[in-house]
Amino acid sequence: MVARLEEAGDLAPGPVREALLALPREILMPQAYVRRSAPDEKPPRWDLLDWDLPGDREELLRVLHSRDSVSVQHAGEPLLGRPASPRCGGSMTAMSSTMGMTAGLLDVLDLRRGQRVLDVGTGAAVTAGVMCFVCGDGGVVTLDVDRNVGAAARARLAKLGYRPAVVSGDGPAGWPDGALFDRIFVSFAVPRIPPALVDQLAPGGRALMTLGTSSPSWPGLAVITRTATGKVVAEIRAVEFGHRGGVGFDRLLLSTAFRDQLTTGEGRWTQRSRLVPPADTERGMWLALDYLHPGLVRRFGADDLTIGAPGCGSWMRARPVGHRRWEVTVDGPRDIWAEIHDVAERWRAAGSPDRFRLVFDEDRGQKVVSECGRLSWQLPAPHPLDEGATS
Repeated sequence: MVARLEEAGDLAPGPVREALLALPREILMPQAYVRRSAPDEKPPRWDLLDWDLPGDREELLRVLHSRDSVSVQHAGEPLLGRPASPRCGGSMTAMSSTMGMTAGLLDVLDLRRGQRVLDVGTGAAVTAGVMCFVCGDGGVVTLDVDRNVGAAARARLAKLGYRPAVVSGDGPAGWPDGALFDRIFVSFAVPRIPPALVDQLAPGGRALMTLGTSSPSWPGLAVITRTATGKVVAEIRAVEFGHRGGVGFDRLLLSTAFRDQLTTGEGRWTQRSRLVPPADTERGMWLALDYLHPGLVRRFGADDLTIGAPGCGSWMRARPVGHRRWEVTVDGPRDIWAEIHDVAERWRAAGSPDRFRLVFDEDRGQKVVSECGRLSWQLPAPHPLDEGATS
């Protein structure tokens, strides 16, 4: 697994690499789910692989060391003492994120010995384990809303000789009893930066979290730093992958019928265009599109560029038909093709950025702005129960 991460450029030499080599994943995840049903089959079916069953070990090791996320909890169940029996229906409620994304983020976090670290969203305790290895378990606090997840993490980390503080609570509220923290890592997407987490960041500290909308297609990585003098400096980086939304995070999905329509539908009009759509690697443009024309979901993996708006049923499909020529089909009340090129023009006029400044306004608003100031958008207003202040 480590060799694959290095080959893909997701893992550099350093303490995170050494931690991944040293931490047996089968201790942190002695049980893991594998889906046995087709992606659109209802209800979904899973098998729970168990390290204590010799017949499961080979497949479990492949799952634990794959490029995919690893599901470890079904429907909020207790993780300790559960039978390795099939599950049907419901959903997965805790997992270990893809290791390529996690390793890269932990490298950006720049963990060091002796730091106080807050791990928000314990999950399978992989990040908590890395933090204990690198920083020392005495300075690590791992927080999850689910007490069952916390109980399993406490027991499994103890088997590795680590005893961090494992606590239960609301992730965006952080853990003020343990503040201040040199590093804060959030393993689920948030719609805006939780002020309480920023308040709990020590001078010289750094926090990382995925900033997302209801669309899963174009995430941003929020990197927040508090300088030695106490000033907060933040930026949003357009990235390829990000964490999924946490509890209560609304997520847009493309239904099976809508995906079929995107692929084969006739649409209300089809025309040839010389406009070239932005490349997938121009992630700053796609991030801006997600906020300036919200509600869009891309069908990645399709042969053509296909994007839909599940809320109103609009969609577009563009396929190359020659040198700098595209056949574009559009349906629904929105002209998504025009929206893409509207944002692309504004993005290029702003210098084609893939990083943006995040500005905390005096009225507690959060605004994303390109370095030149020509492209910007406002993040959602806080929920009435969102407390704390950003300083």
